[in-house]
Amino acid sequence: MLQIPDGHQKIAGRKIIVYKPTVSPDGLKLIAEKVKDELFVKRFSKPRPEDIQLVSIDRCYESYHLVNANCSANICRKRVYILDVDEEIEEVKILGKKLRPETFFGPTEEPRKVIKLEAEEFFTYEKTFYMVFDQNHREISLDQVPTGPSEEKPEQILERFCKKAARDKISYRGVKEILKSGIAKRVLKGDRVENENFQIFEDAVIYSPVFEILFRNAKTGEEKKVKIDGVTYTPRNLGENKNA
Repeated sequence: MLQIPDGHQKIAGRKIIVYKPTVSPDGLKLIAEKVKDELFVKRFSKPRPEDIQLVSIDRCYESYHLVNANCSANICRKRVYILDVDEEIEEVKILGKKLRPETFFGPTEEPRKVIKLEAEEFFTYEKTFYMVFDQNHREISLDQVPTGPSEEKPEQILERFCKKAARDKISYRGVKEILKSGIAKRVLKGDRVENENFQIFEDAVIYSPVFEILFRNAKTGEEKKVKIDGVTYTPRNLGENKNA
């Protein structure tokens, strides 16, 4: 298994970005009125609009972790070279080491006389990674990250909404382990790594506001929630059950 030791590293400071909600409370209520008619619809029935009550509107945050990093290393892998020799050869000396030929049978089953030369191969690996992760640490594409205006005091906003904010983020060590895993996948035939250099040029966590609107069917008591993107106004998870 490829072993990658800790090496030289240069890590940029982490930047915290919190987007401002671009929708007002009145705007949220207007959106709620538009989407509530699509909730609680059964196959052969539809509740009356006056039966659908708006219970609560809560603000939470979804996080996105952006990392721009570079990793370089010298990769070593072991290899055995098989060299054909003449039938009459009994011994071969290479750099002072004596090697005795062996009989080898190829695809045609014809015997060949060969020597096996064990060696180590070295090559340089270098790659720049730009990775984006959602709050569940799943890698996603950059176009899945929303853009919007930023809060001037992001830490205060997160502190205020700490119970709702998704505060989990990948640690510095976690980022490094992800990059090292990427190298290991790339050079699966490698046996060891030397002179590893690791740099993080950019490390940012973006928190984007999401509003959860809870509705209740006054007639049946059933509750459902809708998530509204606080930057784009876009409804998501339309008709999701309260506990989903």
